[in-house]
Amino acid sequence: MPEPLVLLPGMMCDARLYGPQIKAFGRDRAIQIAPISAHENVETMAVDILNAAPSSFALAGLSMGGIVAMEVARRAGGRVTRLALMDTNSLSETPTYAAAREPQIARVLAGSLVEVIREDMNPDYLAPGAGRQAVLDLVMDMALEMGEGVYLRQSRALQRRPDQQSTLRKLKIPTLILCGEYDALCPVARHQFMAELIEGAVLNIVPNAGHLPTLEQPEAVNAAMKAWLEA
Repeated sequence: MPEPLVLLPGMMCDARLYGPQIKAFGRDRAIQIAPISAHENVETMAVDILNAAPSSFALAGLSMGGIVAMEVARRAGGRVTRLALMDTNSLSETPTYAAAREPQIARVLAGSLVEVIREDMNPDYLAPGAGRQAVLDLVMDMALEMGEGVYLRQSRALQRRPDQQSTLRKLKIPTLILCGEYDALCPVARHQFMAELIEGAVLNIVPNAGHLPTLEQPEAVNAAMKAWLEA
């Protein structure tokens, strides 16, 4: 029986972010969607995930999910058998970006979650094409169901997140670094840098995808994940 797969969604996202992957891999292995919504810091999120996870497991995270996945891997003590980091960032938040979150947090507290989410999920973060609006609509649905409290907690966690470059340098497990070619939020160059830090990492740039390739180009992502899971 293949090892279980734990998936960490991005900010203000749920299992629907991985709908095509759950369908593709759920027949052959146990899949667990681990929430990253209950705490204001990445470290406590990682502790919760490890407490609920199987004894050993493959781990994948996209965007904020990737940020938390790196902390899980740092703490896992060998329990993570392989790691996939997608459209994410191994660096800590810069003071400029951390400060820029404060007006957004204030607006959400004042009841403007819809407007803030609409601005956060800039259409230009996704690849151009006919399918972009459907992905944006799904992102909005997920975000509104998650609600204000989750937005506030996740924003604080991102502001305080640790730098994980040293974590990546120490990895000795099969690692996939994946990024949509049009991702303007977490660009390709950042993923090239991450891949260079990790011994034996596989870098996969997904054509015609932006920040959410699991939904934009699911077949390409599934093929890359299948190779990673079988490595």
